Amino acid sequence: MKMIGLIGGMSWGSSAEYYRILNEGVRDRLGPTASARCLLWSFDFSEIERLRHDGDWTGLTARMIDAARRLEAGGAEVLLICTNTMHRMAAEVQDAVAVPLLHIADPTAEGIKAAGLRKVGLLGTAFTMEQAFYKGRLRELHGLEVLVPDAPDRAVVHRIIYEELVAGTITEPSREAYRRVIGRLVARGVEAVILGCTEIMLLVKPEDSPVPLFDTTELHARAAVAIAVDG
Repeated sequence: MKMIGLIGGMSWGSSAEYYRILNEGVRDRLGPTASARCLLWSFDFSEIERLRHDGDWTGLTARMIDAARRLEAGGAEVLLICTNTMHRMAAEVQDAVAVPLLHIADPTAEGIKAAGLRKVGLLGTAFTMEQAFYKGRLRELHGLEVLVPDAPDRAVVHRIIYEELVAGTITEPSREAYRRVIGRLVARGVEAVILGCTEIMLLVKPEDSPVPLFDTTELHARAAVAIAVDG
């Protein structure tokens, strides 16, 4: 079994979900006593959040590369960045190490295409929804049509992530707010919705949406299990 290297702590709640999914996936494939071989580099998210909102992407990239190199040196054979937003520097991280980096958008897109869907809504941080690094990969590499909420809805989605979900706060009013945002995306014709922040799955469940939800945390971790076990 290959060693999985996790760049996590962004936030720790979603990293805990990665750990759970990886171990459940290995157990399901290899038997009740089997568990994942993995290493976790966990950031202090308060530092990452400050650098993001200061726009210091150079500093963030340097930290991500350092984490990737430390995991590689520790024996990791495949790397995962356990957050969608920090895939903004995925190419730079991959260039800095010899082991493969599994991009979170790829298993997500493969799951959508396997379901026969093409027009999707994207929820995530403002960085993920508004910048090209994530939407562009879905469109150009996978041929998906990607819609994001309008500006007021993007602000709501982003605020709930940063003020509540990263702190582990789950409230019914916020769940209802996400339901309304999803409803407006569905009214625009989306066939599915990507939960493009690894914390959103803590709040939004399949019953909250009239169309299928594609949880990037689950899909990313499950794809890593397949790589680790099957090669």
